[in-house]
Amino acid sequence: MGSILIRRIDEETKSRLRIRAARHGHSMEQEARDILRRSLAPGNPAPVHLVDAIRRRMRPLGGVDLPAIPREPIPEPPVLDE
Repeated sequence: MGSILIRRIDEETKSRLRIRAARHGHSMEQEARDILRRSLAPGNPAPVHLVDAIRRRMRPLGGVDLPAIPREPIPEPPVLDE
């Protein structure tokens, strides 16, 4: 197996990794390996925007023509006398 060295990790990130490793009962090194393994696993899809996911799912069903909604001018706000 290969090794890597990661330099200049800010203290907050290091602290969060230490806490996460402790919660899982791992060393920081093991937790970092697990994070890398999971994030780079084959078949791990890239995040998709919700709108794009909905469009892809609905595309085979066809489109819908919606009627135009008539718009009226915005009414003047009421005048409140003191």
